[in-house]
Amino acid sequence: MIFNYESKNQLRKMYFGAVVLTILLGLASRKYSHLLFSFFAENAGDALWAMMVYFGFRFLLVNKSMITAFLLSFLFSFGIEFSQLYQANWMNQIRGTLVGALILGKGFLHVDLIRYSTGIVIAYSLDCLVSIKKQKNK
Repeated sequence: MIFNYESKNQLRKMYFGAVVLTILLGLASRKYSHLLFSFFAENAGDALWAMMVYFGFRFLLVNKSMITAFLLSFLFSFGIEFSQLYQANWMNQIRGTLVGALILGKGFLHVDLIRYSTGIVIAYSLDCLVSIKKQKNK
C-alpha cells in the first residue's frame, strides 16, 4: 500500500484519536463499572486495552498492513499476559506502580487471553470497516 505524506499524517491522527478514545473508554469502564452490565464490567477493560494496543501499532506502523498490526497486537498482548507468570521481586515492584499495573498487569489469567483476542478482533474489524468505507467514498 502506497501513501503520500498527507494521507500518512491523516491516518496517524485517526489512529492517535482511536488510541485516546479507547484509553478514555477503558478508564471509564473501570470508574463507572457499577453502571454497566456485570459481563461488560468484568471484560470491557481488558478488551479495550487490547484494542488500544492494536490502534497503537497502527499509529506507529502506518506504512504496514492491518494484518501486521493484528499479529503484533496478539504477540504483544499475549506476551504481556504470559510475562505475568514471572514473579521476580523487581518485576513485582514495577507492577506495584499504577503505570506498571496498567501496562504489565498483576497476575496471569487464561480468560484475559480471550478478552485480548476479542478486543483485537473488534479493533481490526472496525479498521477494516473504516478502510472499506473510505475506498467506497473515493
